Amino acid sequence: MPYPHTGPTGLGQIAQQAMQVLYQHRLVSTRQMHQLITPHHTRAEFLRRQLHTLRAAGMADTVGRRLTGQTELLWWLTDQGARAVEAVGLLPQRPYRMSPEAALGPLQEHTLATVESGLAFVDWARRLGHECGPLDWSPETAHHYRDDSRPGEDLCLIPDAVLSYVHTDTQARQRTLLTFFIEVDRTQMTIARLAQKLHAYAAYHEFTPQPSVPRGARPVRRPASAPAWRSRYAVFPRLLLVLTGASEARLDRRIADLRSLAASDPMLATTAVRAGVTTLDQLRDRGPFAPVFTPVLGSPDLSDAWLRLQPIAA
Repeated sequence: MPYPHTGPTGLGQIAQQAMQVLYQHRLVSTRQMHQLITPHHTRAEFLRRQLHTLRAAGMADTVGRRLTGQTELLWWLTDQGARAVEAVGLLPQRPYRMSPEAALGPLQEHTLATVESGLAFVDWARRLGHECGPLDWSPETAHHYRDDSRPGEDLCLIPDAVLSYVHTDTQARQRTLLTFFIEVDRTQMTIARLAQKLHAYAAYHEFTPQPSVPRGARPVRRPASAPAWRSRYAVFPRLLLVLTGASEARLDRRIADLRSLAASDPMLATTAVRAGVTTLDQLRDRGPFAPVFTPVLGSPDLSDAWLRLQPIAA
């Protein structure tokens, strides 16, 4: 949706949409912007002109990224651009601000890989006649919980992205809103740490806040509280882990190791969390509704993003 007021001279609808995407996702390459906003254009020249208009107006800035002998521009919003987006009030406000140092820092590749994962859903939604747009995932949304294995400690689960997707079954005339937790792993963390993140999702699923009782007050029987996640989601989101940053053989070994560690976690074994793992290449090439996800628990037979209890055939 474009801004309801005029922007700087020469700021068109595409540039306004670009500002929203950059505000939401922090750091995005020219290629990713083109695929997200102007996929109907064969080439990205029109989008580049709009982006350079933003930069000339002081709304956006860039850093270069070396790729196979050429430089790709990565875009983010300046403070001025972020304030302009916030003034309109169309998007939830986010406290972070990108800078040249952060854009060139160690989280650059992870941020871009998270955008690439969301882009795969957007691309395949267009092909399949489903609905998922450039703003249908939110990065790093905090979910607070407690874990019985760490009593008295307040914890925070922060998925790399929470993505909304409308799956349309034209034959059954049925539309289903699906919500996914997305975790992107570039093989930068140990497999044990990745398994700990899985445990955190199981703990969040089981966490039920208890009403506080003032000291000295008589206990009062109260109705059972609902799990914390029900205040946000009608159904607990499916958890999708997207692996990248290594050879296919190494990623396959990583999936096998993750399944082994997950099977030894008693909380994961008893929780109703549905979790699947795939590679970024598979997600891009075949789409989330092809059998590309290996369930983290149970049978290793491939499934699609529904992660049904009965997996589909490969």
